[in-house]
Amino acid sequence: MSKQVWDLNAQAATFTFTNNCPYTIWPGTLTGSGNQLSSTGFELASKASFTLDVQPPWSGRFWARSGCTTDPSGKFKCATADCGSGQVQCNGAGAIPPASLAEFTLAPNSGKDFFDVSVVDGFNLPLSISPQGDDASCKSTSCPGNINAVCPPELAVKGADGSVIACKSACLAFDQSQYCCTDQYGTPDKCPPTNYSIIFKNQCPQAYSYAYDDSTSTFTCGAGANYLITFCP
Repeated sequence: MSKQVWDLNAQAATFTFTNNCPYTIWPGTLTGSGNQLSSTGFELASKASFTLDVQPPWSGRFWARSGCTTDPSGKFKCATADCGSGQVQCNGAGAIPPASLAEFTLAPNSGKDFFDVSVVDGFNLPLSISPQGDDASCKSTSCPGNINAVCPPELAVKGADGSVIACKSACLAFDQSQYCCTDQYGTPDKCPPTNYSIIFKNQCPQAYSYAYDDSTSTFTCGAGANYLITFCP
């Protein structure tokens, strides 16, 4: 059996983050495997863009925090998808659900990248992933719908003004096995879509809406592509 050799000199992928929301957001980054990125969190004004180079092989996720402020003591905190670091940089901490996620596994030169948009951990902002390159087989994916607008009251997270600013997953809201696909529900045949995940899926047909939503929600692209991640596409 031949060994797979990863080319550690593989060209870095450039990720461009664009904020089409009519307000400032604070994207966060979390590395699962591979080299730590040069930024784990940053401010992004409306209509602004920011780029990060990501060296494959790498896996991790990106999201955007909203409603962020700094209190008199200097602690940074966000109304949605906060990472709990108390700073703009997340420093290795992930998003506190509910949060819309862009998830990636970047391959070395000979392999394929895998990516998806996930609302399994709930929803806070619409987003899209668009591969940039010449490979026609690379398709974009997105969660363009505003799930907050159709969020059931029992899943809703409300802001100070009473408006819905995020929507919990049923797993997060109820912590029950049939919604979390755990225990006796821990296989695809035992954990089908629920009335709650279907609400998410209707708004965002390409996004993961629950744990076993792979068939419509996993996308691939040849190694070496760059990616545009747009919030509020």
